[in-house]
Amino acid sequence: MVLAVLVLTIALSGIFSLAWWAMESLAGGHPPVPRLVYSGPLFALLAVFFFAFLAVMRGLAAPLGNVMEAADRVASGDFSGRVPEWGPPSVRSLARAFNTMTTRLEEQDRQRRQMMADVAHELRTPLAVMQGRLEGILDGVYPRTDEQLESVIDETRVLARLVEDLRTIALSESGGLTLQKEPTDVGALLADAANGFAPQAASQHVTLSPDLPADLPIVDLDPVRIREVVSNLLSNALRHTPAGGAITVAAALAANSVRVTVADTGSGMDAATLARIFDRFYKGEGSKGSGLGLAIAKSLVQAHGGKIEAFSEPGKGARIEFSLPVN
Repeated sequence: MVLAVLVLTIALSGIFSLAWWAMESLAGGHPPVPRLVYSGPLFALLAVFFFAFLAVMRGLAAPLGNVMEAADRVASGDFSGRVPEWGPPSVRSLARAFNTMTTRLEEQDRQRRQMMADVAHELRTPLAVMQGRLEGILDGVYPRTDEQLESVIDETRVLARLVEDLRTIALSESGGLTLQKEPTDVGALLADAANGFAPQAASQHVTLSPDLPADLPIVDLDPVRIREVVSNLLSNALRHTPAGGAITVAAALAANSVRVTVADTGSGMDAATLARIFDRFYKGEGSKGSGLGLAIAKSLVQAHGGKIEAFSEPGKGARIEFSLPVN
């Protein structure tokens, strides 16, 4: 680049000198003054532009060099590097975009590592119970009865459910989740899901009441997946509603959507917990679940093109609402 500018400078100087000399000769003036005399101002002007160009290039080289060095670190797996946002406006914009990218990559890497640790923790507990129980049976500590085998089978069910939950989240986040949509009576689906939890609610002395209008429309959705959403919400509500409390499953037609609400009179949540309840593996105080139920509910609702929200205050219960678009 520098060589090209130098050659251009010399060429322009020569052309200017020849043109000046030819004009004086045609005009019959005095003998032409040596061209270098006339070329002097042009050389000086071009030299100013040349050194200004070099200064600009030096100003670009340093910040661009910082970006290139940081990019090499990112390529090697180090997402902690940031570059100073200085230099010309375009270079500052580049540095700002690079810093935004590395910040997101660092957060995604942190979430990936945390998820691996959470998965290992969730798998370890039922596996440890199964191993201890089977070793106890083999060593004669526990009798070889159907009850002991049933306890081991229960742990395998926990593992199977956890693996299926992880698979659902992975497919949803990767865009590989396939929905088997069909025209569905939303009211009947919600009533059926509520009836499935009625025995558990009765055993906990919790009132479970459906509030479902008869004029709910037929919606094109995956009934298995939406029932899974409602089941997760009801299971979570029952887990946090004490005896004597109440849970309501309601639905209403909103603008171009059906809005489903699961509300309880449980202990409620503070702002910090409310902000994270849809995060994978997040467990509120006293929660005994895997921390995946609400994350799965969010993924499945979003896969249907809907939105899910939570509302709560400490001591005032919780309300979770999700929408299903009506085509």
